[in-house]
Amino acid sequence: MDSRISFSSDYTKGAHPQILQRLQETNFEQIDGYGTDGYCKSAADKIKKICGQPNADVFFLVGGTQTNQTIIDMLLQPYEGVVAAETGHVAAHEAGAIEHAGHKVLTIPYYGEEKDTKKYGDNIGKIAAPDLKKLLEKFYGDANHEHMVFPGAVYISHPTEYGTLYTKAELTAISEVCKEYKIPLFLDGARLGYGLMSKRTDVTIEDIARLVDVFYIGGTKVGALFGEAVVFTKGVTTKHPIPVIKQHGALLAKGWLLGLQFDTLFTDDLYFKISENAIEMAELLRKGLEEKGYKIFLDSPTNQQFIVVEDEKLKELDKNIRYGFWEKYDDSHTVIRLATDWATTKEDVEKLMSFL
Repeated sequence: MDSRISFSSDYTKGAHPQILQRLQETNFEQIDGYGTDGYCKSAADKIKKICGQPNADVFFLVGGTQTNQTIIDMLLQPYEGVVAAETGHVAAHEAGAIEHAGHKVLTIPYYGEEKDTKKYGDNIGKIAAPDLKKLLEKFYGDANHEHMVFPGAVYISHPTEYGTLYTKAELTAISEVCKEYKIPLFLDGARLGYGLMSKRTDVTIEDIARLVDVFYIGGTKVGALFGEAVVFTKGVTTKHPIPVIKQHGALLAKGWLLGLQFDTLFTDDLYFKISENAIEMAELLRKGLEEKGYKIFLDSPTNQQFIVVEDEKLKELDKNIRYGFWEKYDDSHTVIRLATDWATTKEDVEKLMSFL
C-alpha cells in the first residue's frame, strides 16, 4: 500500500458515507434494472428541479470517457466532428475515444509556442466565441466543405482541464454562436460541483442548463463511488437513445446503483456542500504554496492547483507526496497538479505543506 499523502487527483477516494449507508440499506432490495427504477426517477426529478428544466431528459452513465464518447456520438451524424479546445479532455486525454467512435475532434488552439500563462490568464483551456465563429466561417467559406468533416457539435468543459472557468457572458456568447449555426453545445461537467462552488464564478447550474443543449453532472470526482448524470436540457434529440447508450456499454444493468447515488447527492444540497469543501481546501493550499514561495503556474479558481517545481526537488517530494504530472515547463522544471476533493481535510493540507 502506498503510504504517501495523495493530492494527485480528485478521484482517489471512495464515496461519501451517506451514499455508502444508503447502498448498504438497499442492498437486499429487488430493484428493476437499466435505470427504470424509482431511485433513478427520484434522482432525475431532483436534478430537473434544481436545473429549472422540468422537461429535460436525464440519463445515468458510469464514467467520464464513456459519457463523453456516448453523448458526442448521439449528437453527431457519421460525417460530423466535434469542436473542442486543443487542451479539451476529448482532444488531449481520452486516448482517441471520440475518434474510435468514428468522429474527428476539430481543435481550436489556446496559446502559442511560449507558455505565457500570465498573458492568457483565465482563458487557458477555454474556447472563445470569436475563435469558434472564425472556425465555422472558415469551414462554410470553403467551396469544398461538402468533402470535409462537418463541425457538428461544440464541446467545452467547466471547469476546464486547467481548472479555469467560463463566465456567464462567455457561455452566453458561445451559446449564441452555436444557435446561429444550428449546432448543439455540450458541456463536460466531470468537476461541475467544484466550478459551481468556486468563489470566483457568476455561473449557476440554472445558467448552464439554459445556455447549453446537454451537459453532465460529474459524480465520480464529486462524492459518488462512480457515475455521471447526463442532462439533455431541451430534450434528447436522438430517436432511440437507450440503444445508442447500450452500444457504448454505458447502460448499467444495476442502474439503480447510479440513481441511488445521485438521489443522495441531490438531497439537502449534499452535492454543493461537499464541493464547497474542496474549494475551501484548495484556497488553503494555494495560500500555503504562496507562503512557501512556490511558483504558481496559473490562477485556478477551483480545486486544481498547478505549481512549477525544479526536477531535482521533485525527486525529494516524490518520497512523501503523490502528485499529478502536468507538463514540462522547461529543461529543468515540471508543472505538477495538486488537487483537493470533497473529502480533503485541513489536516491533509497541513500534512502536505509540512512535506513541501
